[in-house]
This record gives sequence, C-alpha cells and structure tokens, in this order.
Amino acid sequence: MTENFNDAVVTEDELAHLGEGTVAYLREFDSDDLKERFPGMPDMASGTRLWAVFAADGRPILLADARASALAGAMQNDLTPVSVH
Repeated sequence: MTENFNDAVVTEDELAHLGEGTVAYLREFDSDDLKERFPGMPDMASGTRLWAVFAADGRPILLADARASALAGAMQNDLTPVSVH
C-alpha cells in the first residue's frame, strides 16, 4: 500500500515553526564568516574554526570550539542535533 502525500498542505506559518523546540542545526564556520553574519561578535583570531548551533528558526544558540561540545550543548537543551553541510 502506498500513501499519496500530494494532498498534504502545509501553511507558511506551519513550515516556519517546523522543528521548533526539538531540532538544532550544527555547522562549522570560520570566525571571519561568523563575524560577517553576526556583527556583534567579539574579536577573535582570523581563521579560527568554530561550531555553531542554531535553533530550527535559524536563531543562534551557542558557539563551540569543537564539534563534540556543540553536540553536547544541543543535547543538554533537549534538542536533536543535525548537521548542515
């Protein structure tokens, strides 16, 4: 038996809140790239590699210097971590 999902309708508002409070996105960044995205960041050495954790809505949650620390931070906040490539 196959299911047809063509009739499923998701509103823009529902899509905007998908994963909210349950999913965290992890991505590795260069400190220079993060400074461009978040101008309020404190100064740090150029070329520093950091892991950023974002909420499902794109809001930054935390920065870490290691992937394991970013994963732990997501799990401590009861979020399911997924990587963004």
